[in-house]
This record gives sequence, C-alpha cells and structure tokens, in this order.
Amino acid sequence: MTVNPELQGRVFPPTEPYLVGREKVREFSRAVFATNPINHDPEAARAAGYTDIVAPPTFAVVVQELTLAQLLSEPDAGIDFSRVVHGDQRFTFTRPIVAGDELTATLKVASIKTLGGNAMITAESSIVDADGAHVVTAISTLVVRGEE
Repeated sequence: MTVNPELQGRVFPPTEPYLVGREKVREFSRAVFATNPINHDPEAARAAGYTDIVAPPTFAVVVQELTLAQLLSEPDAGIDFSRVVHGDQRFTFTRPIVAGDELTATLKVASIKTLGGNAMITAESSIVDADGAHVVTAISTLVVRGEE
C-alpha cells in the first residue's frame, strides 16, 4: 500500500478543544528538563507577564498529536503506521502556550513527496486559542518507509 497523493492539500476538521492544564505543563516541563521557574511556578510566570505557567515550546506536540491521529486513521490515506518514522519537527509561534489556554488545532497536509521508495508527508497543524487567535503552527514531516 502506498500513501495516497491526493492527501496533499487536504484540510481536516478542527480537533475538539484541548484545555491546557497546569499539572500537564509541569509534568511536560519535568520530562524535557525545562527548569525555568515560569514553567513551574504561577507567581514567577505572572511576574514575567503571563497569566499562568508557560509550557515549553515543544508542548505544542501534545495538541498537534490530535491532528496527526486524524491523518493516520484516515481510511484512504494509505499510511501503514508500523512503517512511520518521525522525520522533522518545527514550530512557528505567535505567543507561548500557557496553562488555562483552550486550544483547537486544524491539520493541513502541506506536501507529499516520494524519495527512494519512501513517502515524506509534511503536515501543518495550526493551533488557535478560544478566541480563534493563532498561537502556534506545528509542522511535522512523517516518513513512511517503503516496502523492502
């Protein structure tokens, strides 16, 4: 089975809102060794001008994962998950994610390329807050390894 080239340009429905919890941000911060007080202490975050603790930049993958699940479960995608390798990850922020944010993500398949029997899918997840204001775009390249 090969990746369906007609996926390119497809936009998936927005995800259900994801409420960013303070403890989730703290757990994630510990997991990635983010030691800045604004990632753990609400008072330090407020003193720095934020409404609550600030998530490390890579926390956006938690929300993006909801959109990638849509892509990977798409019946006509032709993606064999057992052959998927994460190739690249980038973020473009308008502002940091903070505890209390209610985020919704929309995935667009930006490109599909074939290279040496492998398919490279670039997926862009635009993440907005409850007011619809852009927070971050998470861009992932997934490599679907070809058959041996």
